[in-house]
Amino acid sequence: MKAHPLPIYLQRFFSERLAMQLHASPNTVASYRDTFRLLLKYAADRLGRAPTALQIADIDADLVGNFLTFVETRRGNGARSRNTRLSAIRSFFAYVAVNEPQLLHHCQQVLAMPSKRYEKRTIDYLARAEIEAVIGAADLTTRAGRRDRTLLLLALQTGLRVSELINLTCGDVALGTGAHCAMRGQGTQGAIDAASERLCKGPSRLARGARWRRCRAAVREQPRRSAQPRRR
Repeated sequence: MKAHPLPIYLQRFFSERLAMQLHASPNTVASYRDTFRLLLKYAADRLGRAPTALQIADIDADLVGNFLTFVETRRGNGARSRNTRLSAIRSFFAYVAVNEPQLLHHCQQVLAMPSKRYEKRTIDYLARAEIEAVIGAADLTTRAGRRDRTLLLLALQTGLRVSELINLTCGDVALGTGAHCAMRGQGTQGAIDAASERLCKGPSRLARGARWRRCRAAVREQPRRSAQPRRR
């Protein structure tokens, strides 16, 4: 039977699948790295072999199940963290199943492992009065206050995460069929409609001033037309 060394496929999974094909974010790569660091150490201790000597067949459904129990009982991880570890392992075995069809049944057993149910916390949303209170707390007489108000408006109207907000640059804001910005995160890279028309057309002087400055900058960047001779 052909050997399938685990180190080869694991390295390809990180370098090809996550980095090149999925363009995974650094946080996703770090989370997957921590999962397999724990899994390799657990498998090496249980099987009595070095991580470099492990095979794909060694990481079966029984070992993965015992590993998930280990991270819950010995490391004190909750059900949410357990499911995150399992999701990373599933992603790896889905990659192996596509590249090695002869291991399809082995991978299927790991992929069939269910996530653990847990009680989800109820998400509370701000009321209209609470939103206006948060926005109104910014001091518009200072530069930092105007910046905070703009970021709060963008976050409330688009749903961007804090990590996505702090990574925005001036080049990400563009004009078109309505104001929009480019968002990068969660392993994807591309422009999405930020639905911020009200931010540019709202009653605040800050929004109108920002819209006017962007329009003026866009006009300046347009190439000037050559003068045409008048017809007599």
